[in-house]
Amino acid sequence: MLALPRGRILEEFRPLLTRMGIEPEAALDDPNARQLKFSTSDAALDIVCVRSFDVATIVAFGGAELGVAGNDVLMEFDYPEIYAPLDLGIGRCRMVVAEPAEMVAGDDPSRWSHVRVATKYPEITRRHFARRGVQAECLKLSGAMELAPSLGLCRRIVDLVSTGATLKANGLVEVEHIADVTSRLVVNRAALKTRPKFVGAWVERFAQAVDGAGDGAGDGA
Repeated sequence: MLALPRGRILEEFRPLLTRMGIEPEAALDDPNARQLKFSTSDAALDIVCVRSFDVATIVAFGGAELGVAGNDVLMEFDYPEIYAPLDLGIGRCRMVVAEPAEMVAGDDPSRWSHVRVATKYPEITRRHFARRGVQAECLKLSGAMELAPSLGLCRRIVDLVSTGATLKANGLVEVEHIADVTSRLVVNRAALKTRPKFVGAWVERFAQAVDGAGDGAGDGA
C-alpha cells in the first residue's frame, strides 16, 4: 500500500508512477472524487489518498508500507517508526517565520526572548526558537495563518512558502528561514525489516524513476 497526499504533491508525483509503468484508477486524477482507495495496473500496489499530515501516521502505524510525505511533516511528528530513504525532489518550498511588513524596519529577530506565533507546526516552531534561547508560544491553526496578525492573534507566523505571493498579498514579510522542504518516499521500518525484498524493490523502483531511468519493467515487487 502507498499513502499519498492530495493536491499539488499528488500532481507532481504522478509522472513518477508513469515512468514506472504504473497507471492508477482514473478517479485518482479527479479532484472531486470522494474515493480514497485506488487500485493500479500493478497488482502489488494499491494507493490511498489522505491529508498530508495523515500520511506519516498511516505509514508509522502500518496502514501502508510506503508513503510520500514532506520533510516538514516528518520533522513535526518525528516518528521513529518511519524511514525516509529517498528525496523525491517534488513539492519544493521552505518553512519561514514571517511578520507584518510595517514591523520589519524596527524589529531585530536576534533580540527576541519570547514570541507568540500562529502555525500548523508547533513542534518545529518550538524547537527552532529553543535553539536560539527564545520561548515560543504557539497558536495552532490548520490554515490561513496569514490572517493571524491582522486579526490580532499574534504578530508572527511560521508557515510554508513557495513563491511568497500569499505572504505579500497579506502584507507579510519573511524574516527567518527555518528549513527547505521537499517530499520524501517514506517506509514503515517494521515492513522493511519483515519484508525487505518487497519494500526494498519498491524503493529501488522509485529511485530509478526519480533518476529518470525507470523503464516500467519492474517485477511488481
